Amino acid sequence: MPLLEVENLSVAFGGLAALSHVSLGVERGEIVGLIGPNGAGKTTLFNAVTGFVRPTGGEIRFKGEPITGWPSHRICWGGIARTFQLVRLLPELTVLDNVLVAGSFGRRSDGRMSRDDAGRLLERVGLGPRTGARAHTLPLADRKRLELARALATQPELLLLDEMLSGLRGSEARELMALVRAVRGEGITVVVIEHIMKAIMSLSDRIVVLHHGEKIAEGSPQAVSASPPVIEAYLGTAERR
Repeated sequence: MPLLEVENLSVAFGGLAALSHVSLGVERGEIVGLIGPNGAGKTTLFNAVTGFVRPTGGEIRFKGEPITGWPSHRICWGGIARTFQLVRLLPELTVLDNVLVAGSFGRRSDGRMSRDDAGRLLERVGLGPRTGARAHTLPLADRKRLELARALATQPELLLLDEMLSGLRGSEARELMALVRAVRGEGITVVVIEHIMKAIMSLSDRIVVLHHGEKIAEGSPQAVSASPPVIEAYLGTAERR
C-alpha cells in the first residue's frame, strides 16, 4: 500500500481547473520529484494534500485512510508536513522558538517539544550556532534550513518540499540537497517541487510531471527527461518556437 495515494484529484477555482483528474502514488522511503512549467498545478496539489484547498473531486489517502477535506492541523498531526514557495516563519521569534512552536504540532504524547530536542534538530540542519538569532535576520539559505527544521519538528512521515532550492547559490543548494537525502535516510518519505532540473533529476528516485493541471508523464528521471510530451511542455514545438 502506498504511503500517499491521490486518485482522480481535481481542484477548480471558479471556472479555472487548476488540477484535473490527477492520480499518483508515493511509496514509503521514496524521494519523488514533482515538476512542470509555471501554472502546472504543482503547488495546488500540495495545497490539496495538506488541507489548504478543498478538492472539487477525487480522493486523497494517507496510509490507506481517506484524508480528503481534512483541516490542515489534523493532516499535520497525522504525519504530513510541508514547506512553502515563499518561506513562512515567525520573523520576530528566535530560531529556537520557531522550532518549539512548530514542535507543538508534533505527534508527541505530551504535545510539547523540549528545548534540548529543538536544539538537536537545529544542529542537524546546520543552525546550531544561530538558535538565539531572530528569524528575520537570517540569510535566505538559513531561513530555508529553519523552515525545514520547523517541518521536521512535527515528526512527519511524509515531507512535502516546495521549491526549497529557489534563490540559493550552487553550494547552498548542494548542502540543502544533502540534508534532504539525510532526511530520507532517517525514514521520512519526501516529495519535492523544483524547477532546477539538474537538481531534481539527481535527487529524485521517480518524477511526476504536471502540465495545465494534468499528469502527462511519470517514471525514472532518465525516462521522463527523454519523454516527448515533457520536452514539448517545457520547450514547445518547433512551430511554436
